[in-house]
Amino acid sequence: QVQLVESGGGLVQPGGSLRLSCAASGFTFSSALMYWYRQAPGTERGLVAWISNGGAVTNYAGSVKGRFTISRDNAKNMLYLQMNSLKPEDTAVYYCKTANYWGQGTQVTVSS
Repeated sequence: QVQLVESGGGLVQPGGSLRLSCAASGFTFSSALMYWYRQAPGTERGLVAWISNGGAVTNYAGSVKGRFTISRDNAKNMLYLQMNSLKPEDTAVYYCKTANYWGQGTQVTVSS
């Protein structure tokens, strides 16, 4: 069955960096579009970034463009989100997604 397991979240100060990882299994990862979403308390889950199956095409929400980088390693079935220059408003649970499948999420808290 499809499994998506996120890791790498935590508490970081404003201006800091984190790298999220998503380990994928149960499907042909190299053929799948992959997404990162996030959800802050009291808000709807929103798209952060997506990446094409080969990794050549990426797209970002305007609020993270220039600060976040989505990438993938098809040999390892891994999806990544490098987050730099983090702001308090980036605080959320971050989820990876493919098709109709979601991971369990990883909490990112940006606070001094």
